Amino acid sequence: MKNIIIVFTKVPKVGDTKTRLTEKRGGILEPEEAMHLYEGLLLDVINASVAANCGEVKICYNQSGDREYLEKLLSGVTHRDKIKDIYPDQGGSFDECMQYATDYVLKNGSKERLADSVIVVGGDLPSLQPGILQDVMKKIERLAATDRGHAVALDCDAKREENIGAALVEGACQEGGFSIIGYTCTTPFTFAGVFYNMTGVTTLDMTVNKAAEKKIPMAACEMTPDIDIPIDLASMIPVLRVLELAAIDDETIIAPVNTIRILNELGLESSSTPPQR
Repeated sequence: MKNIIIVFTKVPKVGDTKTRLTEKRGGILEPEEAMHLYEGLLLDVINASVAANCGEVKICYNQSGDREYLEKLLSGVTHRDKIKDIYPDQGGSFDECMQYATDYVLKNGSKERLADSVIVVGGDLPSLQPGILQDVMKKIERLAATDRGHAVALDCDAKREENIGAALVEGACQEGGFSIIGYTCTTPFTFAGVFYNMTGVTTLDMTVNKAAEKKIPMAACEMTPDIDIPIDLASMIPVLRVLELAAIDDETIIAPVNTIRILNELGLESSSTPPQR
């Protein structure tokens, strides 16, 4: 099964990137610092996605983003030649943008599809590891081969000609969200109402609801936190130190060197409140 990893991201921009980490929004960073931090996060996510070696890597960025700036930033990834395509979303709501990002690849399972499945990751997951993405790919392939997967698969070229079944794999992040999602081109799933709905349902719950309604076989992968608010960053810093040290003796682990470098430049470290005696 041919797979593509889509890194779904904004182009870093001062005043538009990770604003909830800035002092103006109750955070601790200046707008320029928040932008540079996101640059490091994005580079590390791309490096992990490439190292996973379980599909071509494409980048889908916000339509209003500066493509030239993004190209310049990508000169800092470990293997720029492994990024096979960079394309803008088509604007609209977040649901619509992510739908376009995946439709661009899957094309409803037609002969013109670029891959049989996608794995979508956000650009702010500094603890993302190749092994997590490899696990997602294995679970997609396993579920797509099940009777349940075949039973609910969309009637399209991919099903008729290659018998690719439906499958959905998801990795949670904090506060009822998800940071990773993967599915096949025959999976009867859309992002409509996932991120923006009027009922207050979390994105993770909405995805589960959709899968349950359509009887889509679903699996979970390791939770991979993103960084949106100061507590996310404070909680992540010790994790990054673990990964940095563990990578010395474990070749399966990639240290998020870009994020760590920027945190060091900013002089940030985490701390806890000493217990009261």
